[in-house]
Amino acid sequence: MIGIIDYGMGNLYSVSKALERLNVPYIVESDQDKLRQADGFILPGVGSFKDAMHILTETKLDSFIHEQVAKGKPILGICLGMQLLFEESEENGLTAGLKLLPGRVVRFSGMTKEGKRYKVPHMGWNELIFHQPSPLFDGVDRGHVYFVHSYYVQTNEPTVVLASAQYDVEVPAVVGRGTIFGTQFHPEKSGTLGMRLLQNYARIVERERG
Repeated sequence: MIGIIDYGMGNLYSVSKALERLNVPYIVESDQDKLRQADGFILPGVGSFKDAMHILTETKLDSFIHEQVAKGKPILGICLGMQLLFEESEENGLTAGLKLLPGRVVRFSGMTKEGKRYKVPHMGWNELIFHQPSPLFDGVDRGHVYFVHSYYVQTNEPTVVLASAQYDVEVPAVVGRGTIFGTQFHPEKSGTLGMRLLQNYARIVERERG
């Protein structure tokens, strides 16, 4: 069973409906005792990094996530949820993240090296470019996924970038290390490819459960 972590800033409906379509059992919860019954987790997110981390810290869900990851339970961050897995973000002032993956979240500049403006937020369909093998990609062919974000991850550890997309700069689109995963895009809104990624994540959770 997958626990969707409800901290008040997530796209809970679309994620839960996607899991329903895949016949994957899940709960949507903020209660840590109930979440502990889950075999793996999805950390969704829409909104401000600073606000999200404030809530996670206030509710001690940040400590809960660290506790569960230390036990080897998989976690998948989606959009803002992916960014929260990293060390820090410059959004609305520098804010420490969960520090599960190395890197910093920065804003798109909105200006190319040639001095041309481009739209921020990055909104729309972009093609994935695969870099590292991952069980998340089993049966996944190259294709497009749906992004909506104004900030992106910069990391000096290329091994954590499993796939990227190009939007003036290289945008880490799928990240991972061990049983920690994240997608900058919304897999639940990304058609067949996105649903396959979610299905593969559910299989990872099942496999880790043993």
